Amino acid sequence: MTMSVTKLKLRTALGPVYRDVLPYEPRDCTPEEIPVIDLQPMFSSELSERKKTIARCKEQILKFMKQPLEMKELVESHKYSKFYNGYLGRRKTQISPSETVDVREGFTFRYSPDLDPDHPKDISQVPDEIRRWIRGEDFVWEGTQHLPEFKRDCVAYWSACLRLARKMVRMFALSLDLEEDYWDEKVTHPGADGVFNYYPARTQDEIEQKCVGLGSHTDLQLFTLLWQDSVGGLQILTREGQWIKVSESSKSSNLSKFDGVKAPPIEGTIVVNIGDYMMRLCNDIYKSTVHRVTNESTQERVSMPFFFGCQKRFQMEREEFAGKEVKQSMAPSAVVVAG
Repeated sequence: MTMSVTKLKLRTALGPVYRDVLPYEPRDCTPEEIPVIDLQPMFSSELSERKKTIARCKEQILKFMKQPLEMKELVESHKYSKFYNGYLGRRKTQISPSETVDVREGFTFRYSPDLDPDHPKDISQVPDEIRRWIRGEDFVWEGTQHLPEFKRDCVAYWSACLRLARKMVRMFALSLDLEEDYWDEKVTHPGADGVFNYYPARTQDEIEQKCVGLGSHTDLQLFTLLWQDSVGGLQILTREGQWIKVSESSKSSNLSKFDGVKAPPIEGTIVVNIGDYMMRLCNDIYKSTVHRVTNESTQERVSMPFFFGCQKRFQMEREEFAGKEVKQSMAPSAVVVAG
């Protein structure tokens, strides 16, 4: 008997791509499917302060989202932004053409050199060939000045993510047999997007329509750092086409149909998603992750992804991946060009 699958359409920078999806309900992931990697050796004794940074930022996001709509619309993205910064209201996007509109609200701000924690500078000091790719816009802070310390706390979290990402990209370089500093000059003024998502509990109508919080997609850049609260809702599509739940509320678990072990949220961890850009640069040695979000709980949910990538075009020669025979077979093209 042939197993029926459905085709999931994904929007990417290179056009639509399709993935097969098995006809099963999402199941809980196993520890082997979502490995935990200890990043603490890359840092000193900063962990307690980083936890406070996350808590303050989450508190600010909740304050922003619970304002009257007219106050949130002071930074409305479609009205004020050229680059998708600012506020997007509930059911205003549809990330996946195969699924429903997105039941979430979001606030986004992008890299601006004056906010850079490692080498802050005025945008006028940035080289011309880089400056045209800078996507930060001041209206997001001007329209939120009435919220005490909003900018301070959001930027503090974003800065911590940026510092972590710059350390992690060096680990990726080493894993690809490149020099540790291979990406350093390419992420001096990076693509670094802070996106704060608010997922209210779904209405009964939205539950019956199987509405998603954020539709199926892959991330565009090198990789994404995702902090999410304990409510859960993130789902990942395996290579076999099975949706798995990365985390969910500890009060709801039905494993009667599966042998998998429940993987609840782990305090002090951040989910790392590989992006399309990284996959393209290394010719699929790392592969981008198809994922979506659905808040199946009766609680509100907050997630704070940080998208990290390169601002400037560059070339990567095949010879830089020729250190191991397996990588030679996986990277056959002569030159890979990042766009």
